[in-house]
Amino acid sequence: QVQLVESGGGSVQSGGSLRLSCGAYGYTYSVYCMGWFRQAPGKEREMVANIDKDGNTDYAEFVKGRFTISLDNARDALFLQMNSLKPEDTAMYYCAADQVRCGGPADVDYWGQGTQVTVSS
Repeated sequence: QVQLVESGGGSVQSGGSLRLSCGAYGYTYSVYCMGWFRQAPGKEREMVANIDKDGNTDYAEFVKGRFTISLDNARDALFLQMNSLKPEDTAMYYCAADQVRCGGPADVDYWGQGTQVTVSS
């Protein structure tokens, strides 16, 4: 089992920045890919960014150039630096871990509890 605990969400104005953190606990050696997903009210959960154990990253088009994902293997910690935030980035953000691949929500093996990000115009 792997437990994921997010922190760092909050409220900012458009154009602002936030840094999300996710601590991973338990059998973290079994994890192949970690990532961030988000879900806004009335919408489906969507991938924001992910990173595999080799450091390869992937970003959704709507965050490219604004968000940066990073992984600290020594501390089993995942980060998401979010810059130039827009009101449409408002959502619950979830840390995720997958033991096999970097995929969509249906592929995720472990979820964090989520942290709210609210961007006002």
